[in-house]
Amino acid sequence: MVDRGRQGPRARRVVVTGGAGFVGSWACERLLHGGDEVVCVDNFLTGAAENVSTFEERGGFTLVEQDVSTGLRVEGPVDWVLHLASPASPVHYLSYPIETMRAGSLGTMNALELAAEKGARFVLASTSEVYGDPLEHPQRESYWGNVNPIGPRSVYDESKRFAEAVTMAYRRQNGVDTAIARIFNTYGPRMRLDDGRAIPAFMAQALAGEPLTVAGDGSQTRSLCYVEDTVEGLLALAAGDACGPVNIGGSEEITMLELAERVRSLAGSPSPIQYVDLPVDDPRVRRPDTTLAATTLGWHPQVAFDEGLKRTLEWFTSRCR
Repeated sequence: MVDRGRQGPRARRVVVTGGAGFVGSWACERLLHGGDEVVCVDNFLTGAAENVSTFEERGGFTLVEQDVSTGLRVEGPVDWVLHLASPASPVHYLSYPIETMRAGSLGTMNALELAAEKGARFVLASTSEVYGDPLEHPQRESYWGNVNPIGPRSVYDESKRFAEAVTMAYRRQNGVDTAIARIFNTYGPRMRLDDGRAIPAFMAQALAGEPLTVAGDGSQTRSLCYVEDTVEGLLALAAGDACGPVNIGGSEEITMLELAERVRSLAGSPSPIQYVDLPVDDPRVRRPDTTLAATTLGWHPQVAFDEGLKRTLEWFTSRCR
């Protein structure tokens, strides 16, 4: 197990906002497995208590039910603040547009204030959505993006763009030790069945024998990264001194039609493909340039896509019984 910058003989103490969510719960588990103490903060708007229900048995885990957009107080020392709190799927951020923007704005500022107070390293979990419907492909961190600031997706895109801006403002003005990760499409166990993103939607439909609903003509692409690899990238960024932004994402680009067909084949499902309208402002392509993550963090995805897809389907199968 790699030592990720422990400070003295005591265990490192890490605050994870959104820690009961999909990626957040995997981050909590990985930290606990490495011997760290974890303070998980979540208001359960889209997170789930069952994602972290067994962690208290391990010791070193504290669960705090709190909306970070209303404040964030943690007693005792803190070494890292990992800010993952936000609805992240289109279904959820379109259902909770104001809450999403509050998490990205006030929530980020409150998490930064905590990091400033504690002298902790702050890592923002930003998103590839800051690139919008990109005119550059693959997307490098230097690309400023092509975002519709008033479209329905803007509540998520712009909240994360603001979060990045305020993170850099705290770094420049207040000297907070900050880093920004731009996370690309991540998948794996613990995704919600009603998540609405492609993999959980296709898997739920395939397992139920329902048509797999492919948006548009299915030619739009995504690059998918297994959740454990995404978390390793986040922790590598936290353990270093890079400020970012740094892209964290998979290298295998796949069309949505190809993804639907792979899921259907893996599930052994007779489900037909059904084409539906393309969502407003849906990106046509999405693939990260991860050169910076490789050179500064030594990070590369380790889980092959077919293996990750198999693990995820097994988990969804167990949930759909």
